[in-house]
Amino acid sequence: MCRFTSELFYESRLLPRPGLENQAILMDGPLGGSGLRYVAVQHSGNQNSSPEEADRIRNIVSGILASGARWRDREGNKASLTPNDILVIAPYNAQVFEIQARLPGARVGTVDKFQGQEAPIVIYSITTSSHADAPRGMEFLYSANRLNVATSRAKALCILVANPDVFEPECRTPRQMQLANGFCRYLEMADLVDP
Repeated sequence: MCRFTSELFYESRLLPRPGLENQAILMDGPLGGSGLRYVAVQHSGNQNSSPEEADRIRNIVSGILASGARWRDREGNKASLTPNDILVIAPYNAQVFEIQARLPGARVGTVDKFQGQEAPIVIYSITTSSHADAPRGMEFLYSANRLNVATSRAKALCILVANPDVFEPECRTPRQMQLANGFCRYLEMADLVDP
């Protein structure tokens, strides 16, 4: 995760603090361990809310918590994962409400709400079906700042939930290519998961 953040946002000058490599989610399956994960969810026409992604996120969170997963911090201390150990981030308030309806009491909000906060697991719901469906345009949907804040909140595991079409934008300018680059690099570095 640090390599992704450092490469994309800090010209590869950001180095992890010693011990951070010990942080991990202790559970069997593709969501165990640490790093970047991608969960593909097919949908079309979604703009600022995605019931399909909200349903999948509910299933991911429920599965993690039901598995008895544990979390190991950088000092090697282990503890059971609780709902408080999972941040769910969405770019739009409408999607925040979709997710909150399925996960009452969970830590769900926009990037702005979680600035400066961290958790062992972060789930980022992209929500919009494609670049063409983005209600605020590519600048908002593919914002490098939002991607940086969302992914860097995770201590061990970052799970990006999105429709595959998000990774195939029709870029017409160098700026649009620059915006899409962060998402495409995430996809290259992440492990594909189908929980």
